[in-house]
Amino acid sequence: MIDETVPIWSVKQAILRCHVSRWRRAIHHKRRGSPMPVKDIPIPTPVTQPYWDALDRHELMIQRCAQCSAANFYPRLACPSCGSRRIDWVRASGRASLHSYVINHVPAPGFEDEVPYVIAIVQLEEGPRMMTNLREVVIAPEALPLDMALEVTFEGCGGRTLPMFRPAGTAA
Repeated sequence: MIDETVPIWSVKQAILRCHVSRWRRAIHHKRRGSPMPVKDIPIPTPVTQPYWDALDRHELMIQRCAQCSAANFYPRLACPSCGSRRIDWVRASGRASLHSYVINHVPAPGFEDEVPYVIAIVQLEEGPRMMTNLREVVIAPEALPLDMALEVTFEGCGGRTLPMFRPAGTAA
């Protein structure tokens, strides 16, 4: 269950502060002519901590509303379908389909050695969509059909485990 003592606005403010801080650092480094440091690593909040803990165990967890049974992703304090704050964490199957993608040729700071790479929106078997990266794919539009079956894989990055997706049935 979600800690109901954490107001929703404080989570939104924390996310906004993180984005503003990132852009201020980028401007600072650009003015000084120095490269941006390593990739940004997600910082868990009280609301997202169970998600990050599960990823460290190589489990993909999503939220399910105890009132209306809606499956939700990204982690939040209240169900976006009915507004209930009775939210439970459930293990997702790890299966998904490719909903949309972009092949990125202009790297974000910290991703210079990875271009091109695929930024994707995948639809989890449980219903929610999530943004991720695709791995073990040919990076060409003809090799990335929409609705392609995918499965989750986990990748370490700066001491944090991140969910990535690859074509279903791909050997690890």
